[in-house]
Amino acid sequence: MIRIILVDDQHLIRRGLRALLKTDPAIEVIGEGENGREAVDLVEALQPDLVLMDVRMPVMDGVVGTREICHRYPHTKVLVLTTFNDREYVTQALQAGASGYLLKDTPFEELTQAIQLVYKGYTQIGPGLVGSVLMRSSPPTTIEVADGWERLTPRELEIVRSIARGASNREIAEALFIAEKTVKNRITNILSQLNLRDRTQLAIVALQKGMDDFS
Repeated sequence: MIRIILVDDQHLIRRGLRALLKTDPAIEVIGEGENGREAVDLVEALQPDLVLMDVRMPVMDGVVGTREICHRYPHTKVLVLTTFNDREYVTQALQAGASGYLLKDTPFEELTQAIQLVYKGYTQIGPGLVGSVLMRSSPPTTIEVADGWERLTPRELEIVRSIARGASNREIAEALFIAEKTVKNRITNILSQLNLRDRTQLAIVALQKGMDDFS
């Protein structure tokens, strides 16, 4: 069971998230806060596994709250969930120690999957945000990739292009006229062949190599 705290200054957002997450038997919402200060206090009191954190909030924003939590309670993960796709926010949140950054229009299934992956130690960056991270990274993020690109099928290479552009699984499925489940299976195969951990690493490598390498 993943014990999480919801932090958002809008009560309706917290209420909706709680109701949705309640349907996942692997997740338990154990507390709610409306700013970064309350988030820090709740983490101290409840020792959750993960904090689902908004960015722009009164009293203490999510970036400062994330920094305090990650510094004082390193065993608690922070996953940012916000409406703001501003490059500066993404970079600041990750530099503060957040294990992921998603937008609030993320499909529920992808949100719960991200929560589970962050809990396991992976980093999750929402579609379309990886480029912002690379542009602001100093030094640039670099990932070593094993051989395997030549074994990818044309369809798998097209999926890689789509991921590099920031497309979600649903958008890829619609563009390629295949089932979303098929997209997930193909991505799993791609990650296995390239010895990569997750789609975030795949997007970073794709951007590092340049789209011409996949033509």
